[in-house]
Amino acid sequence: MMEKSTLIPSLINKTVVITGASSGVGLATAEAFAMAGSHVVLASRGMEALNRAVDYCKSLGAVAIGMETDVSEEAQVRALSERALSITGQIDFWVNNAGVMASGKFEEIPIEVSHQVVKTNLLGYLNSAHTVIPIFKGQGYGVLINNVSIGGFMPAPYSAVYSATKFGIKGMMECLQGELSGQPDIHICNLYPQIQRSTGNMHSAKYSGLDFKIPPFAADPRDTAKQLLKLAIRPQKDKFPDFTSWALKTMHSVFPKLLVNTASSGMRLLMEIKDGEPTSGNVLNPSGPPHQIYGETLIPVPSGKTKLALGIGIAVGIGLLLFSGKKG
Repeated sequence: MMEKSTLIPSLINKTVVITGASSGVGLATAEAFAMAGSHVVLASRGMEALNRAVDYCKSLGAVAIGMETDVSEEAQVRALSERALSITGQIDFWVNNAGVMASGKFEEIPIEVSHQVVKTNLLGYLNSAHTVIPIFKGQGYGVLINNVSIGGFMPAPYSAVYSATKFGIKGMMECLQGELSGQPDIHICNLYPQIQRSTGNMHSAKYSGLDFKIPPFAADPRDTAKQLLKLAIRPQKDKFPDFTSWALKTMHSVFPKLLVNTASSGMRLLMEIKDGEPTSGNVLNPSGPPHQIYGETLIPVPSGKTKLALGIGIAVGIGLLLFSGKKG
């Protein structure tokens, strides 16, 4: 894991609540805030993994507590906020990160799985916002940070319900930004990262024979966590954490059908050549092992120079497409 703490004066002794904190981006975010000197309140459904995350944050010198929480249950979210308030009497930051995903043909994903995706993702963020905004108003300040995903701008192929929740989160939070526009010290920030090199894909529900690993150019969860941390320091309404997420959003805005149809064709091909067993993953039950930041990639992760070259290539490609579109 990380080697040493890097205290950030504006975050020292501040209380942050992080949902979905036992693995992946959530664990990386807990690590980042703990290293910055914040008091971290970690939430997830699996207590064993949560305890390990708490112990790790304590080893970094942070005040850390964990609370078993299903964010789809409003009463549990409210209890989480009360536990967080017990530290200093305030909640300075709340990071909405807990989320689940189910991929496959829409009609082949069990309806109870699809319903739970909506409950965890959309209602989970709703429950958290509904709980913490009154606290922020009582304090006169606070930052709600939402890890939305690029799925809030473009649909994930063969993940219709997941995509619906991300579009819903984006719409809900944009509306709340307007409602709170008269509160200069209360902020709602939305981050739209691309696919992550985390355990999220390993834990997700998969149907229709789908069995795929993380692509090598997926984002580093620790880089995404740093962007979530930066939003706590310098809030802004919407942010794309890296070039790839911005490029995907831009390409979708210019060529929506081409991008969606191409991605869907690629997924169909994967479903034809793979024969994975259907699994509900962590949708209906807490995530199983591994409980760590990084997941298994399809091939070894490329070097920084390779990523830079790819980024330049994508930039040139987008530029040519935009130019040809205007010319046409």
